[in-house]
Amino acid sequence: MTAFDSRPIRKTSLHLEAAHALREAIIGGDLAPGDRLDEAEYCDAFRISRTPLREAFKLLEAENLLWVRPGRGVYVTVMTAHEVTDLFEVVSDLERLAVTLAVERMSITDRARLRRMHDRMLHLYRRDELRECFQADFEIHSFLVEKSASSVLRETHFTLMARARRGRYVALFSRARWDEAMIEHESFMEAIERRDAVSAGALVHRHVTRTGAVLRQTLIEEQSRTAI
Repeated sequence: MTAFDSRPIRKTSLHLEAAHALREAIIGGDLAPGDRLDEAEYCDAFRISRTPLREAFKLLEAENLLWVRPGRGVYVTVMTAHEVTDLFEVVSDLERLAVTLAVERMSITDRARLRRMHDRMLHLYRRDELRECFQADFEIHSFLVEKSASSVLRETHFTLMARARRGRYVALFSRARWDEAMIEHESFMEAIERRDAVSAGALVHRHVTRTGAVLRQTLIEEQSRTAI
């Protein structure tokens, strides 16, 4: 089994906690596309029975992170270039709308908190702590969606975020993409701080779209190498 945080699961909401642990392992690359998950091994690692583990598998299958093949096993799904195009078209539009609304609805305290989050992300980036920086990036995007104050937007965004986070993580393997992303973040932060909702939304849309384009190209190149 690939190494990741597999501490025993607490007795409450067993399937949800197991799903969370597996989701984070998939998003973070500890479980790679195509990996087969052994039920007995994960039951032992989490100290849970097969029933909650299988419920966790079903949740992650619904999120398109796992592929459950009855009688054949459970596998981490493989993202395709077509899926990435579809996914990031939607996520980029959702985040543009979220930021446009958030700029109008955030308080002074919210904007100060967002600046602290942004500065912390930059600090992690400069220290080359990229896994932590990735998490900080996710928290910024989630905070902006939350501050849109739209429950429908939040719920829709949440259902797509596991797949989008996984894609963002792969796209950000490139140091050049990290460099670009930090510049893009600073640009939309400046627009938010001057309360330019339209510009901030457009800059976030461009940022997310660019991440999707990098991921799509990465997948195409990987498929080409595999085909050789």
